[in-house]
Amino acid sequence: MFENLSEKLERSFKILKGHGKITEINVAESLKEVRRALLDADVNFKIAKNFTDTVKQKALGQNVLTTINPGQMMVKIVHDELAELMGSSAVEVNLAGNPSVILIAGLQGSGKTTFTGKLAKYLKEKKGRNPLLVAGDVYRPAAIEQLKILGEQINIPVYTEDGNLDPVAIAKAAVAQAKRMGNNLVIVDTAGRLAVDEQMMNEIAAIKKAITPQEILFVVDSMTGQDAVNTAREFNDRLDFDGVVLTKLDGDTRGGAALSIRAVVNKPIKFVGTGEKMDALDVFHPSRMADRILGMGDIVSLVEKAQEQFDVEEAQRLQRKLAKDQFNFNDFLKQINQVKKMGNLKDLAGMIPGMGKVLKDVEIEDDAFKHIEAIIYSMTHNEREDPSLLNGSRRKRIAEGSGTSIQEVNRLLKQFTETRKMMKLVASGKRIGNPGRGFRH
Repeated sequence: MFENLSEKLERSFKILKGHGKITEINVAESLKEVRRALLDADVNFKIAKNFTDTVKQKALGQNVLTTINPGQMMVKIVHDELAELMGSSAVEVNLAGNPSVILIAGLQGSGKTTFTGKLAKYLKEKKGRNPLLVAGDVYRPAAIEQLKILGEQINIPVYTEDGNLDPVAIAKAAVAQAKRMGNNLVIVDTAGRLAVDEQMMNEIAAIKKAITPQEILFVVDSMTGQDAVNTAREFNDRLDFDGVVLTKLDGDTRGGAALSIRAVVNKPIKFVGTGEKMDALDVFHPSRMADRILGMGDIVSLVEKAQEQFDVEEAQRLQRKLAKDQFNFNDFLKQINQVKKMGNLKDLAGMIPGMGKVLKDVEIEDDAFKHIEAIIYSMTHNEREDPSLLNGSRRKRIAEGSGTSIQEVNRLLKQFTETRKMMKLVASGKRIGNPGRGFRH
């Protein structure tokens, strides 16, 4: 996401490169390109114009520090204004009440049902809640079945009523059951339509009146661009929702919805969906998103994802094994699984400053580790524990068992051996690159 916008903004900043100071002429030329980049990203024209007017006003009022060139100053101003446009800071979901009731709204196909499951999992794991999911989309049997399957996956109960086609009654009964069963959170999935219509609006307004939710979240497919913004405005006029959820941000989207929607409806973007998996849900941080749009990466989010998978006891155990040169393929598998749990590999790499541009045309598949895992799983328990056992005949057997070649097996063993030596040096506190040991950086 935002790749095209990032490239065009970068080109606009180059106009100021080499200039000793910011002037009205070079700023106007640069901002003309910024406005064009925003419009190409499907940002509302009025918002794009107001944005560049504000940036121009701030840029011309700046005294450029001797340590900062005009291009760098413009990047800073545009970054701060992008963050402001998207809402300045992250906004928490409202969990007041017992039970807390969250109503999910949006058009058909926007990803409401999947998001309902993701949100329940997130609030269960991160906020210690005991959720009950409610299948309120009575017109699409597949939606009820989908929510049941998601509920089983994340081990969260789902309230359904066979044969009842009254979503208002279902929602009320679900809240009553949550009170009886001790569920302190109720998340109600509702029906969508292919377009905004009066019947749908009346129905969801009636649900809102019946269960008085603490939070109403409007789910929108970010790939629909400016249409998403117009739909959000119509829903907000009727529901006065509390926050926006942008789904499918991992898709080939121009990003206009993320940049426009906050300014149009004056409601915060609270979550973004970045994939199909139940873990692919992030709290929306405007400043971090501005970092990524401008190619600065998002180290804070990367560190947070790593910390979520970090196990102190496991790390200490690994440290001891490394120091004794006992790191083996079972340990290697554990490290791979921790990385995989962090999310989509290309997204993770894109959080490292500068890597987004490097990896623009590089395909990093989610199953990038599958060949390595196949080779390791084709080893016996003893071979994984003691890689020195892997002679020629064993390597041939492993290659055949894993569907790979002997060359691939040999390559993995070589990389593993080098990695183990370097990790041992790090664990023992010795400097990597000591000429006496024959290693180079």
